[in-house]
Amino acid sequence: MQESKKVFERYLSVERNASRYTIENYIRDITQLASFLKGKGICSNNKEEVDVSSIDEGAIRLFLGHLYKDHKKSSIARKLASIKAFFRFLIKKGILLKNPAELISSPKIEKYLPTVLTIDEAKGLMEAGNSQESGVRSQESKSKKLVTILRDKAILEVLYSSGIRVGEIVGLNMKDIDLDSGIIKVIGKGNKERIAIIGEKAREALKAYMEEGSRVRGQGLGNEPVFLGARGKGITPRVVQRLVKDAAYRSGVSKDPTPHSLRHTFATHLLDAGVDLRTIQEMLGHVSLSTTQKYTKVSVQRLLEVYDKAHPRAKKK
Repeated sequence: MQESKKVFERYLSVERNASRYTIENYIRDITQLASFLKGKGICSNNKEEVDVSSIDEGAIRLFLGHLYKDHKKSSIARKLASIKAFFRFLIKKGILLKNPAELISSPKIEKYLPTVLTIDEAKGLMEAGNSQESGVRSQESKSKKLVTILRDKAILEVLYSSGIRVGEIVGLNMKDIDLDSGIIKVIGKGNKERIAIIGEKAREALKAYMEEGSRVRGQGLGNEPVFLGARGKGITPRVVQRLVKDAAYRSGVSKDPTPHSLRHTFATHLLDAGVDLRTIQEMLGHVSLSTTQKYTKVSVQRLLEVYDKAHPRAKKK
């Protein structure tokens, strides 16, 4: 199965021109299937590797059943979609004759309203990015710590200011940012390029981080990632996810926001301020307007909550 995975990864990169984030998700899901089957001793060949031609519908259903223990239905649906795409590719290349996942239905995903922060909560989250830890002794350590603090502050500000996805922010390179105009170039889903706008606060935070990063570690321009980790390489989505959760904890926000929550918050606050859906659609990079329309439900829901709390005859006592 290892060789099939490599060929599929090349196909995603070269022919499909998929983003790095998308490719990583596909390969991670397929690797998880292979690891599960190998651990169970199912579909293995003489070399104790998973034989892709031996994987049948029953084996895939067993894997999906295992996932239900600790995975959300949305996560299981995505993994099944990855597996189906993998086997469709193998059929297309003549490696297999039948897709063993073809008749497996995707789990029904519960509809939910996305987590959205209020303006005050979003402000508190942004200000939490200013916190600094004490106890750092050497000047060099203080400088590196300051770079990290400025980086985290810039990430939070850019996410809320632009509404870009977590995969888009970790994929930002130095050449993609124009601080003077407040414009950044991002590579979204399907490897499609679009322009995002950042406000004054985000520009200030980015400038402070980039200047300090250049002074401390000689961070340059061009294709170098904007947001670097401790080892000088680009950060991962998981780093950003942890950052948002930590900032929410420090700011006292009772909700459990994710980087995507800041994207939802960005869109909802624009809609509440009177920005039309078409403009928000373009800013978010949505192909379909129906995807953007879910934010109208969020706004109506918030209005109902405010009304129920405020109006003396809204609910029975």
